Amino acid sequence: MKYRHSAGFGKRIEFYIIGLMLKEGLDLYIPLVDDNAIDAVVRKEDGSFVEVQIKARSKNVLFGDGALFAAIPHEYRKNYWFVFYSERINSIIIMSPREFIKEAVQNKTGKNKGVRSIWFNGKNTKEQKEFVKKQFLKYVVTDFSRILNDDPDK
Repeated sequence: MKYRHSAGFGKRIEFYIIGLMLKEGLDLYIPLVDDNAIDAVVRKEDGSFVEVQIKARSKNVLFGDGALFAAIPHEYRKNYWFVFYSERINSIIIMSPREFIKEAVQNKTGKNKGVRSIWFNGKNTKEQKEFVKKQFLKYVVTDFSRILNDDPDK
């Protein structure tokens, strides 16, 4: 049953995050197919829409990788937000495409050329704990007001 648990983790967390968004009153639309890296579409009060990509990391990954999000194919997209969730450090991180491109590392060579990775966490090996790196604390959120109120293209 462990495989089944890990295989469905990403989808379960997508629904968890979507549930939190709904609980906050966001007007959400969920695509039936995720062909275009869009997990949700949010209609803002002004009638405009933004697309949301949700990425999740399980607490069951190797120590030190609790908030490592790797091999993400991404070039700049308008009206788009990333929502990252790390189960181990129990944190939600929201980034615009510009912020993600600025902060992530892009592979320059090899079979994964062009994809991006971001490692939000540091680790304390003595205490066996992971934490959000200082430079990423500004992206950690406790609600989704940033998606409703901020312009991801600025």
